[in-house]
Amino acid sequence: MDPSSEVRVSGSENPSPDGHDVDMNGIWGETNDRNEANTSNGTSGRNEGEGEQQSQQDAALPDAPAESSPTEQAESTYFLQFQYTHDYSTLQPEAPEQGAIEIDNTGEQLLKHARVYTLAEKLGIPALKTQAYSKIHRINSSPQGEIVYARYVYIHTPVDDVTIRKPVAAFWATRSHVLRHEADEEFKKLCIEVPEFCFDVLTLVLDQKEKRSQDKAEESGARASGRKRLRSGL
Repeated sequence: MDPSSEVRVSGSENPSPDGHDVDMNGIWGETNDRNEANTSNGTSGRNEGEGEQQSQQDAALPDAPAESSPTEQAESTYFLQFQYTHDYSTLQPEAPEQGAIEIDNTGEQLLKHARVYTLAEKLGIPALKTQAYSKIHRINSSPQGEIVYARYVYIHTPVDDVTIRKPVAAFWATRSHVLRHEADEEFKKLCIEVPEFCFDVLTLVLDQKEKRSQDKAEESGARASGRKRLRSGL
């Protein structure tokens, strides 16, 4: 055999058509690298595409509704009670309301009825408002409880409300000189944080003082007029 026609296969080397040796390991290695790169790019592209598609789907989904607070749940319960029985109770079943004066040292019961009142105002249910108002006036609370109640009323009722807002101001105008000493810091904080409350109370206090001054002046004038008539009669 002609030596020039021999094909040398040593390891992974093969001759090229022009007679030069070809490194087959290098060729296969480059081919595998390209295949792996293509596979990696394809997988990466699919992953990115799937991730983008999932993001779009997540964005299209509506937000999960926020859980209602215990306060909102309680208001709903009282509202449903009223719808079915034309009455509602904020007390536990073992202690039903009897129409007697209730003791509320923390203001919790006052707040429950006040929230029912404001809910009825929003829903336009006068009968429920009236019932909440009547229950409020059956509660005997502490100065601290009255301050908690006053804060809620002044924040959640309109300025022209005369059913529960005006009575709050009148209550404190006639008793603030006594009650504020039992809850001095809370009263001061309420006046600073809710200036409308402070203004209404101060206005009523000044009106009452002015009225007393006028009454005293009229009484003094009447006495003087009586003495003059008496002297002229003599």
